[in-house]
Amino acid sequence: MSADTELIRILVVDDHPLVREGIAQQIELESDMTLVAEAPNGREAIQQFRTHRPNITLMDLQMPEMGGLDALIAIRNEFPEARILVLTTYKGDVQIMRALKAGARGYLLKNSLNEELMGAIRAVHAGKRALSAEASVEIAQHATDEPLTPAELRRNFPLAKRRSRGRCGIFSPNWVPTTALMPP
Repeated sequence: MSADTELIRILVVDDHPLVREGIAQQIELESDMTLVAEAPNGREAIQQFRTHRPNITLMDLQMPEMGGLDALIAIRNEFPEARILVLTTYKGDVQIMRALKAGARGYLLKNSLNEELMGAIRAVHAGKRALSAEASVEIAQHATDEPLTPAELRRNFPLAKRRSRGRCGIFSPNWVPTTALMPP
């Protein structure tokens, strides 16, 4: 790592000491990361965030005193640029969507491999979003549960017509994958 590159400063929030210790050991092995603080619940996470201003916060959802979702919301309200990556055992699409809508930049399950976690930390630090494969599947399985309303269909019809004529979308030489259009 060059002298010009700053370390990715990480706060780990989980109510299980063993989980925090394991993540801390993995972070210690990475030359571009450093653990700046740990917290066993959401209340302490907010305090630690204020004190240390980490680049990335790894946040569990289910914790005593204050859960991760409430802490995520509180931190993002005070620090809108906070980059929080949820790391949890809950893979349901409702939990995933709640966390993402609250401002989480990523969602991983605790059964993720170390390489996936470290890659997600780097991706979120770089301004991207990160979802585990299982979280992506959960979202995709329920993405069409609510079909478009007639008004939405009417509003989107002109776009579909242009795409079919090659003026935008996949048939156009200017096509951009939709993932590139997602705001960070």
